Amino acid sequence: QVQLVESGGGLVQPGGSLRLSCAASGTIFSIGTMGWYRQAPGKQRELVAVITSDGSTNYGPSVKDRFTISRDNANNTVSLQMSSLKPEDTGVYYCNVYVRGPPLYPMTSYWGQGTQVTVSS
Repeated sequence: QVQLVESGGGLVQPGGSLRLSCAASGTIFSIGTMGWYRQAPGKQRELVAVITSDGSTNYGPSVKDRFTISRDNANNTVSLQMSSLKPEDTGVYYCNVYVRGPPLYPMTSYWGQGTQVTVSS
């Protein structure tokens, strides 16, 4: 079993910054793509950013040039640096990680518990 622990959410004023982190622990042989998704009340969950094992990134159109995703393979951690935050960025942010447990088993997707980000003055 794999556990994802998220941190860094909270309340911030428009134009401010926040940094989210997500650390994976448990039975891990290797980690593939890692990413962040968000969901506002009454809306569909959407992609924020993903990063592959070799460092390739992809961003949602509304956050490109404002958010930066990174990973620390030594610590099985993915982070999201958020700058120039807008009220529209408000929502619950979920970490997602693809993990291979036993060496011959397939990759499995895991989700964090979610962390609230509120952008308001």
